[in-house]
Amino acid sequence: MLLPGNVAVLTGGSGGIGTAIAKRLLVEGAQVAVAVSRPALSSITQEMSAFGRIKAYKVDVSKIGQVRSFRNRVLDEYGRVDILINAAGIQGPIGAFLQNELSEWIRNIQINLLGTVICCRVFGTIFLENRAGKIINFAGGGANAPRPHFSAYGTAKAAVVRFTETLAEELRPFNIQVNAVSPGVIRTRMIEETLEAGEEKAGPEFKQLKAREISGFDDPGNVTELVCYLASESSNWLTGRNISAVWDPWREWATKAPEGLDKDLYVLRRIDGRNFKKA
Repeated sequence: MLLPGNVAVLTGGSGGIGTAIAKRLLVEGAQVAVAVSRPALSSITQEMSAFGRIKAYKVDVSKIGQVRSFRNRVLDEYGRVDILINAAGIQGPIGAFLQNELSEWIRNIQINLLGTVICCRVFGTIFLENRAGKIINFAGGGANAPRPHFSAYGTAKAAVVRFTETLAEELRPFNIQVNAVSPGVIRTRMIEETLEAGEEKAGPEFKQLKAREISGFDDPGNVTELVCYLASESSNWLTGRNISAVWDPWREWATKAPEGLDKDLYVLRRIDGRNFKKA
């Protein structure tokens, strides 16, 4: 087991990826406190309790007061926090920016970006006091390239990556590692929303996802395994990076850290030899 005795806080536990991550954390020996947007997840946590200690809390991550209350309740219940995983997110609005409802666009930023920022601020003080901790943020579509018809989501995720890089440097002296993950194209509610939106609103991504229905979507096991690796002591050498669960060679790092990791690799600039190359 990678995480025996650790206490992990996971936001976004109502979604498919969040639920899969929660189960993997339990299997790896962690105790899990899950922030959910829907109280109905309690039935799922009851099923997962066979794998270990898990409890769900209804939290709006964009509300500072609710996140602070969540932190206090977790500390009362578990006594400590070692890992923070910010997986809460929404996708909409879908469509050309000038046709978007501005209130929906702002709400996306409040959840995807500011929700991550608030949780890092509120739980980060625990890690700072302990001089140890792991923070894992979720990047995704739009973080490394333009994403037409999903401008709010892409903008938020790009900002999450730069925030991750910046926070990692500030917390590096305190033995706190901060990284982001890009999970890949996994069939979740967000995928269904895109397909339901149709080609006119979703643009080129609609056809891409229809093709994926035939060729297959990415395995959620990749991101659950990556998250647990980043949450473990095996990755203490790694901070301030955005790692793709699908494309990057992170499994090779479990036994041997790469020498002289290029400063342009796995960051917002994403000069990785695949999508972007140096001149």
